[in-house]
Amino acid sequence: MADAIVPAFVLRNLADKLYEKRKNAALEIEGIVKQLTIAGEHDKITAIINLLTTEFTYSQQANHRKQGGLIGLAAATVGLTSEAAQHLEQIVPPVLNSFLDQDSRVRYYACEALYNIAKVVRGEFIVYFNQIFDALCKLSADCDVNVQSAAHLLDRLVKDIVTESDQFSIEEFIPLLRERMNVLNPYVRQFLVGWITVLDSVPDIDMLGFLPDFLDGLFNMLSDSSHEIRQQADSALSEFLQEIKNSPNVDYGRMAEILVQRAGSPDEFTRLTAITWINEFVKLGGDQLVPYYADILGAILPCISDKEEKIRVVARETNEELRSIRADPGEGFDIGAILSIARRELTSEWEATRIEALHWIATLLARHRAEVISYLNDIFGSLLSALSDPSDEVVLLVLEVLACIAKDAPHFRHLVVFLIHNFRSDHSLLEKRGALIVRRLCVLLDAERVYREFSTILEGEDDLDFASIMVQALNLILLTSSELADLRALLKQSLVNVAGKDLFISLYASWCHSAMATISLCLLAQAYQHASSVIQSLGEEDINVKFLVQLDKLIRLMETPIFAYLRLQLLEPGKYTWLLKALYGLLMLLPQQSAAFQILRNRLKTVPSIAFNTDQLKRASSGNPYSQILPVSEDIIRNQDSGNMHNAINFASRLQQFEHMQNRHRMHAKLQQQSRKATSSTLSQTLLAHPLDLHGILDSFNIEHAIYI
Repeated sequence: MADAIVPAFVLRNLADKLYEKRKNAALEIEGIVKQLTIAGEHDKITAIINLLTTEFTYSQQANHRKQGGLIGLAAATVGLTSEAAQHLEQIVPPVLNSFLDQDSRVRYYACEALYNIAKVVRGEFIVYFNQIFDALCKLSADCDVNVQSAAHLLDRLVKDIVTESDQFSIEEFIPLLRERMNVLNPYVRQFLVGWITVLDSVPDIDMLGFLPDFLDGLFNMLSDSSHEIRQQADSALSEFLQEIKNSPNVDYGRMAEILVQRAGSPDEFTRLTAITWINEFVKLGGDQLVPYYADILGAILPCISDKEEKIRVVARETNEELRSIRADPGEGFDIGAILSIARRELTSEWEATRIEALHWIATLLARHRAEVISYLNDIFGSLLSALSDPSDEVVLLVLEVLACIAKDAPHFRHLVVFLIHNFRSDHSLLEKRGALIVRRLCVLLDAERVYREFSTILEGEDDLDFASIMVQALNLILLTSSELADLRALLKQSLVNVAGKDLFISLYASWCHSAMATISLCLLAQAYQHASSVIQSLGEEDINVKFLVQLDKLIRLMETPIFAYLRLQLLEPGKYTWLLKALYGLLMLLPQQSAAFQILRNRLKTVPSIAFNTDQLKRASSGNPYSQILPVSEDIIRNQDSGNMHNAINFASRLQQFEHMQNRHRMHAKLQQQSRKATSSTLSQTLLAHPLDLHGILDSFNIEHAIYI
C-alpha cells in the first residue's frame, strides 16, 4: 500500500549518497504526507511510516538507516504538522533505537531527526522524555565529537520544550536522575548538573522537594578532577542551600544523613561544603533534626580538628550551636547515641576533638544527669582510660566529668575503686598523672572525703607492693600540694581536735603500708612521741634502699615552708622533746655519707641548748632520750607531747596496727625472695642439665644478665 503511495524513485533517492537527492526525496515525502493529512487519510500515513521504519530505519544497510529512514521519518513528521502527535508512537521509538547504533553517522542523523521532530511536536513528545533523556545522557559522552555536538543541540531544544511544558512529570523523572547521578564520566556529569539547574529554575517544578534523591550525587561531583564540574556542582548546591533557607518545608532528616557521610570525605572542598550545610541545618532544622543529633555530632567532632582552618571554624560554630539546643529524650533526643559518639571520640588522635567530646559528656550530665548515669557502665571505663591522655587539659576535663558523676556517694566510691584499679594496672599512670589526678579530685570533691576513701580502700589492698607505692604517692601529695593545705591544717590539730583526730586515725590505717608515710603523718599531726615509737619499732629488714629513698625525700621536705612550724618548734627543745628524739632517730637511720644526713645534722645543730639541774632531771621522764644530750627545762614535764588529748588517740593500739601491717610486708618480701631464689635455682639446674647450650644461652643475654646468672 505504501509502495503505491510513495513513488519508487523517491524511495531510491532517500538512500542515495548525494545530499541533494536525499533532500528532494524528503521533500517529496513531506508533501505526500501533508496531502494525506489534509485528506484525513491517516491509515495511509501509518503505512508510509511503517515502510520507512521497516525498510530503512531497521535495515541492515547503514545508508538506509542513516539516510533513508531517519530523514524520512523527520520529513513525515513535518508533513503531519499539528496532526503529528497521534503518530508519535510510531515515529519516536525507531529514532531512539538509532541512538544505540554502532555507526556514529547513524547516531548523528538520529539526533538531527529527533531535533526536527521535536521542533514540530514540541510538548507533545514529553511522554517520551525519560527515554529521550536517557539517550541524551549516553550521547553526551559519545566517542564521536560530531555526535556530541548534535546531542548538545538536541539537548538545548529539549530543555526549552520542558521548561515551557505543563505536562512534564518530575515524579517520574527523579528515579532516572537518581540512577544516573552515580555515573563518573565528566561529560555525563556536566549534562546532569545542567539539567538539574534548568529544572530548578522552573517555578512550577519542585526540585527542592526531591533534593535528597540526588544530593549525594552532587556532593560526589565536588571532588571531580574537572574544575568546571566542581564549579557547576558547587553553584547548584549553593542555589539549593539558599532555597532551603527561604523554604518553610524542607526534609532535613534524609539530607542530614547524606551530609554526615560527606563530612568525612577525604576531599577538602567536599568536607567544607558538607559541614557548611550541616551548620545551616542545625540553625534551621529544629525538631526535625533531633533524631539525627548523634549522627551530626559524629560528623562535627572530627572536623573540629581538621587540617583546614575554614573547616575547623565552621565545625566549632556548629558544635556550639548544637550544644546550645535543649532537647529532651521524649522528643527523640537519643542520649545514649550521643554518649556513644562522645566516648568514641575520646580515642581520637586529635586533642581538640577529645576535649569537645568531654564537654559534651559534661553538658549531658548537667542537663540529663539521671539518663547519663544510667549509661555509666558504658562510659566509665573510657573516661578512666582518658586519664592517661598526654594532654593535661584533657585529663583535667575528664576529672571534672568524673567528679560530677561522683557527687553521689555510691558513684564516689565507684570512682575511687576504679582509680585505684587503674593505678594498680598502670603504674606509669600513677607516676605521671597521679599527683594531677588526686590534687584535682581534692579540689572538686573535698580533699578530706577523697583521702578518707582512698585510705579505706587501700587498707584492705591485697597487693602489698602497690599499696605501699600508692600510700607513698598520696603522702607526698598531702605534704606538698597547695590544694591540700586545709587538710594539713586539720591534721596538725589531731591531738587537740576531734575532727583532726578522726582524720588521723582514718589515714593511719592505710599509711601503715609505708613506714616512712606513717612517720610523715605523725610529724604532720605533731604526734612526735608516736613518731619516735614507730622509728624505734623498725627492724633491720625495714631499712632498705626504698626506705632510705623515702627518708631522703622526707628530710628534704622538712626544709620546705610546709614544715616551717616543725623547725620553729625546735626553738623550744624542752617543750618538744619527742620531736627531737624522732629527728635524731631518723638521723641515726641515715648513712653518714648521704646528703640527707648532712642536711638533718646541720638542722639539729641549730637547736638551742637549755641548762638544767639535777632536780629538774629527776622530774623528767625516765624515758627522756635527751637527758644526756640536752639540759631539760621546767616546762618539760608540763608540755610533754602527751598534751590535753593525748589519751584521745590510742597510740598503743596504733603502734600494734603499724607493726602488724609491717609484719605482713616483711612476710610478703620473704616470700618474694624465696620465689626469686627458686626461679634462679631452677634456671641454674636447667643450665647444668644442658651444658652444651650454656654458651648460647649466655650470649642471648646482655652483660648484666650474664653476670647475674
